[in-house]
Amino acid sequence: MTGAAGTSGGARHIAHIHLHAALDETEYGSVIELMSGITPHVHPVPPDAVQLDLTSALRYFDLAPYDLVHMVMLRLKAHRGVDSSAGLAGNRMLATMAADTAPPGSATWVPADRAAAWLRPRPVTALPGTGRATAALLGRYGLHTVGQVADVPPATLQRILGAGPARLLAERARGNDPRPVVPREPAAHLAADVVLDRDCLDPAQHHRAVLGLTDRIGQLLRAEGQVAGRLTLTVRYADRSSTTRTRALPEATAHTPGLAAASLALLDSLGLQRARVRALAVRADGLLPSGAAHRQLSLDPGDDRAHATEAAADRARRRFGPTAVRPAALAGQWPPDSANSGARKVSWPRAG
Repeated sequence: MTGAAGTSGGARHIAHIHLHAALDETEYGSVIELMSGITPHVHPVPPDAVQLDLTSALRYFDLAPYDLVHMVMLRLKAHRGVDSSAGLAGNRMLATMAADTAPPGSATWVPADRAAAWLRPRPVTALPGTGRATAALLGRYGLHTVGQVADVPPATLQRILGAGPARLLAERARGNDPRPVVPREPAAHLAADVVLDRDCLDPAQHHRAVLGLTDRIGQLLRAEGQVAGRLTLTVRYADRSSTTRTRALPEATAHTPGLAAASLALLDSLGLQRARVRALAVRADGLLPSGAAHRQLSLDPGDDRAHATEAAADRARRRFGPTAVRPAALAGQWPPDSANSGARKVSWPRAG
């Protein structure tokens, strides 16, 4: 529903605020600071959203939940000049879904006693992590809406999707999301760069450089238990000019193949051809703890095997050094011996 009503005793009130502005890290940090003046339970969702647990703030401001959300939006506009829209519900997942339905400048509230009725008619693709492939498979069994999925016996859903994805989807279809709104600092970033010892005109070398940098970023993300929501590629040329491209990932990840596909697509979009490249850098931001990110349901058993292989390779690197396991395309090309793997920003000073 869109509108106001009274509070529900004992219910949690989670708001997901979409920020309709392109903010840099400093501006985004100022938004988090402003929100912290309303409630201490602020969870950054960079670069363009923030989640608030307003439950404890309702009595302080003596406002109904819907009115408090509008006060938040007014403060964003008055103090930071940021337009917004919002979703309000009993947990983080429902609040995010509600925000996705809210027009700019308005809020959609899904009260706890109406959450099931609001959720049931929605398409299964509205659930976080349910992509087109999963929706198509469910559709072949006549399961098109969230309510239809919620009504399916667990054993039947397991036969369709497999045990793990079925349990996850069933919980989401029933509107369950136990994740708390955890206050934390705005996400940092990870970066890796390489400065070539001479100008490089070879597209194959550019490709290998970006692949090597992305492989390193993936290792660092997994070591820190984080996933990235966005990648940025910067290319510096012999004349000291540079080009930067940024791409939001379809799903926050630390899986190197997914990161590499995005970074190499950025490289291809530049159309460098015979450009005289002197340095390249890959930056990952929009970082989240891996346990706090929604995971896309996967129907491909090869996906689990790829993650298991990657975890084994990480264990080998920790034991035998960073060059113990590398993609075949990097063999003999980009040894990261000089990388400082403990730094937030990692520089590789030379390429062989």
